[in-house]
Amino acid sequence: MTAQHTPVDVVCLGESMVTFLPTRRGRLADVPSFDRGIGGAESNVACALAAAGHRAKWISRVGADGFGDHLVEAIAAYGVDTRAVRRDPHRPTGVYFRTADDRDADHHEVIYYRAGSAASAMAPGVLDVAELWSGRVLHLSGITAALSPQCLALMRELTTWAPGRPLVSFDVNFRPGLWREAEESGTGGPGPRVLLELARGADLVFVGEDEAEAAWGVCGAQAIRAALPEPAVLVVKRGPAGATVFSRSTAEGGTDSGGVDGAGGGAGRDTDTVTDVPALRVDVVAPVGAGDAFAAGFLSGTLRDLPVRDRARHGHLMAAAALTVHGDLATPPDRAHADRLAALDDTAWADLRIGPGWTETTADATEASSDAPGASSDETRPDATRADPTAAHPTAAHPTEAVETRADVTVTGLSGTDEEVRTP
Repeated sequence: MTAQHTPVDVVCLGESMVTFLPTRRGRLADVPSFDRGIGGAESNVACALAAAGHRAKWISRVGADGFGDHLVEAIAAYGVDTRAVRRDPHRPTGVYFRTADDRDADHHEVIYYRAGSAASAMAPGVLDVAELWSGRVLHLSGITAALSPQCLALMRELTTWAPGRPLVSFDVNFRPGLWREAEESGTGGPGPRVLLELARGADLVFVGEDEAEAAWGVCGAQAIRAALPEPAVLVVKRGPAGATVFSRSTAEGGTDSGGVDGAGGGAGRDTDTVTDVPALRVDVVAPVGAGDAFAAGFLSGTLRDLPVRDRARHGHLMAAAALTVHGDLATPPDRAHADRLAALDDTAWADLRIGPGWTETTADATEASSDAPGASSDETRPDATRADPTAAHPTAAHPTEAVETRADVTVTGLSGTDEEVRTP
């Protein structure tokens, strides 16, 4: 086996682009300068998994240009294996610009320059199947399928079951504008139908309630499962309400919880175990990157064969890390600390409130507080300040504290100035 085929935990396939982020709010026409970052659903997942201690590989194509250099170097700096990324001397690296406003705001603008990009040339026979199958998990998203007919052909090939295929994880990531452009240019079919087809070939699927309604006209977790009965595990993301996980049970009474060793096939399955996992209360700094972070947290728990509830809780914790910074990528919580939070009872989990700087709260601090004589929910570390539960959403000018409550201790992590997390 060659060096580039060294086994990894997760292989993530998809386009990443250089992003230009405004230095101030306002219309793109009025913004005088931009800071450079990186953006890409699949590379975001790879970076988050690598930062969490997993072996992650990102596979894609970039242009033989400075932007391609920047992408590869920036993603590799997170600890991601980028050796399988190929350079295209004839096509450019994709870029995009966006406003500083929230994506849900009416005046939010995003302009993509990705048509004819190097990544759009990904196709069957162009990428090495041995590379793609070199991980325990292959993570894909619906964005890739909309880039070009050859990308769609590749996605169809990768979501068709074959002996030896790793567990295939698929994030629907329905982007109506991208599919509309593909249809208008004649390079793609109806997006909703294509995404449903691809999701049905995966082992683990992530989809939001809102995007399922927009794409397929189905409302509610049960209706989404009825539309997608094939995946061994279906994760329906319900925004602030949390997530509902459907894990298929065997006819013999066992449960296929979507572990990596049970990938592929699915014959003889019939019923579901349904697990509802509430989301955390989060003081949101910027609502970007949470979906990719949730997928990374859930995949991390899957790789570690954690119970389904804990996989979803790790997803929520990773999402909370992304929501409490300005960029798409955030430092994940220490694994031991995240495990302690994921193991809380339902009442303590519901009492958690996450704010900026919370990932800096270490497991040692948790242990020190809980081991202190007479520790109770009203006590904090001597060097910490108690959080104000009535504080508004945190800003750079007014740092706040993240409070994490256990049955026997409140751990308070004081945040500093909110700095936008971009590339190292």
